[in-house]
Amino acid sequence: MKRYIAELVGTFILVLFGCGTAVVAGDKVGILGIAFAFGLALVGAAYGIGPISGCHINPAVSLGVFVAGRMSFKHMIGHWVGQFVGAILAAWLLAAIVGGVAGGYNIAASGLGQDGWGPGYQGGYNITSAILFEFVATLIFVIVILGATQKSAPSGFAGLVIGLTLVVIHIFGIHITGVSVNPARSLGPALFVGGQALSQVWLFLLVPTVAGAVAGLLFRLKTLEAD
Repeated sequence: MKRYIAELVGTFILVLFGCGTAVVAGDKVGILGIAFAFGLALVGAAYGIGPISGCHINPAVSLGVFVAGRMSFKHMIGHWVGQFVGAILAAWLLAAIVGGVAGGYNIAASGLGQDGWGPGYQGGYNITSAILFEFVATLIFVIVILGATQKSAPSGFAGLVIGLTLVVIHIFGIHITGVSVNPARSLGPALFVGGQALSQVWLFLLVPTVAGAVAGLLFRLKTLEAD
């Protein structure tokens, strides 16, 4: 149970500070600020809970780790539950915090850092662009995680490398989808925003999950696993 609670806490940290920065300070810090908020939140979580659960804080990562043969199905399901609960709690707290701004805050209109695509969202990229970006970005992200945490990788640096990779992914992709690469991160805000965010969340549940499985398979088949 300890590892599942750790995943809850880590995902809570990622969503609260990543999405929170986008909502509260996005107009001040811009894309770079939001990207570093997500990446540094991941770095902090990695060193805080990594020794307990591995700090997956992402269902696509846990699936990749499972497919690669590095964790049991039971633990993967436990990780998933912790991750989704952590993301939902973080989105709930963020909604409560921003609701205290002078003049009030309209979540449906202004959002909670939710992901999406199409007219009226970020750069207005279409669904094809969203699918391509989310698949490739998640695939690369999970490959980096599995590569940086394999036995032959230098110890002590995985959290930093993974966090910086997430920064780069956000710099590239915020204007395309807002960047998911993480089904839990997408579902949490979408549940509270509703409307278009909730109707589009299927893409961010499905595509990163498939990409995570493909990344895990590349390591399971020893294609990218170090000798």
